[in-house]
Amino acid sequence: MNNLHFVKSFFVIAAGFFLATSVNAQITDEELAKHPEFTSSNYLVYPEPANTKYTKAPAGYKPFYISHYGRHGSRYHHDSNEYKYIYKTLSKADSAGKLTELGKQALAYAKVLYKKAAPQKGDLTQVGVHQHEGIAKRMYKNFPEVFKDVNVAGKKVTPHVKAYASTSGRCIVSMAAFIAELRAQNPKISPELISGKSYMNFISAFDWGKLDYSKVKTYTDESDKLWKNVNPQPFLKKLFADSNYVVNNIEADKFYNRFFEIATSLQGMDKPLLDEIAANAKVPADTFVNIFTTEEKITRWKAQNAWWYSLEGTSPLINSQNGLDFAKPTLQNILDEADAAIAADTARGSAPIAATLRFGHDAALLPLAALMQLPIANAKVSDLSKLHEQWNDFRIIPMAANLQMVFYKAKNKPILVKFLYNEIEQMPGIELELQSPEQNAVKIAHGPYYYWNEIREFYRAILNNEKAIRH
Repeated sequence: MNNLHFVKSFFVIAAGFFLATSVNAQITDEELAKHPEFTSSNYLVYPEPANTKYTKAPAGYKPFYISHYGRHGSRYHHDSNEYKYIYKTLSKADSAGKLTELGKQALAYAKVLYKKAAPQKGDLTQVGVHQHEGIAKRMYKNFPEVFKDVNVAGKKVTPHVKAYASTSGRCIVSMAAFIAELRAQNPKISPELISGKSYMNFISAFDWGKLDYSKVKTYTDESDKLWKNVNPQPFLKKLFADSNYVVNNIEADKFYNRFFEIATSLQGMDKPLLDEIAANAKVPADTFVNIFTTEEKITRWKAQNAWWYSLEGTSPLINSQNGLDFAKPTLQNILDEADAAIAADTARGSAPIAATLRFGHDAALLPLAALMQLPIANAKVSDLSKLHEQWNDFRIIPMAANLQMVFYKAKNKPILVKFLYNEIEQMPGIELELQSPEQNAVKIAHGPYYYWNEIREFYRAILNNEKAIRH
């Protein structure tokens, strides 16, 4: 397999599966065996949709505003010390004459990453850039009415686009790529690009230093069982020629997990790096993720999936709102910005707001999706051995994962909103009837279209820790 095909194969296979099934459908062991790329968790390349058909809006309705939150695109592994650790561990073993032939190839691979990838820890790759360009292009093509010129005081005015980014470089570059593509579609778009520490409270409010809520003993007892199923020894025997050397010199679990994470991240790397790995290791770059058997990938992923689920905190075993609370400032911003956009559209005294875009991180999007009760993230699971049947991290936080709320209006009718997650329509677990002045208590839309005032009320109640009122 050549290295360009290595990158494309992850993308094409993943995209095909996501489109063939609902974004909310969860997964079986058999499906994981057919799609082992899913076991890369939050390193999965964005499952770009193709030929997606959206439910037609009710008669007379047109989209006018989009509220968005997107994770940055594919990036280098986040920790340069872990690149170094893998390289130094293999190098030391090689000096002692303890590597197998495959181990020596792994050393050559690790050396390239140590020299070329480690200095770019956490940086966006061009694969990540193209992910956001694609999302922006499809947003424009799917909802062109949102970005069309409108008449304001007798003049044609292009709607305003407001974009926020985390202070992380990979998020800022993701924002730049997205906006550049929007302007390629419509050069008249005049965006407002915003990034700074004062905005981080709603762009990325998650605090990695406050994870005590996720370490409840009833939960960790169950999740530990999943990690105990992970056996690094067969993998280590493929790289190291002396089992006694491994016992005395290798932190088996640490090496196994770090090697796995870095190997799965290769799907988001750019072709020049993959080519250099192949040239130095004398084998294709995907050799190193495939050192792990399919069974090993699935076993480890189930434990990793449970770890991400613990951060969300929706399991009855944890019984805490703390994980979801991190997303409240983001949801508050979504409601406030939507109010401002609707007010601007109604007043028509200045350029309307076409879109509010936010570029942040997986740890912000994950609890947001659950707080908003999107079915993709809202499972309540106690039996963690069956968690994968109801909740999958790779569906919620692949690279460039995104939430889009598309607002619709019609003359003398209430505003509607539709939810897209990774560009696929969602049906939130909110049982609301759509009403109109002409049809009291009668549904005026079906499928994914919701009455905005009802949705807004529902989310305001969540923010105020009240029980939402449903009509």
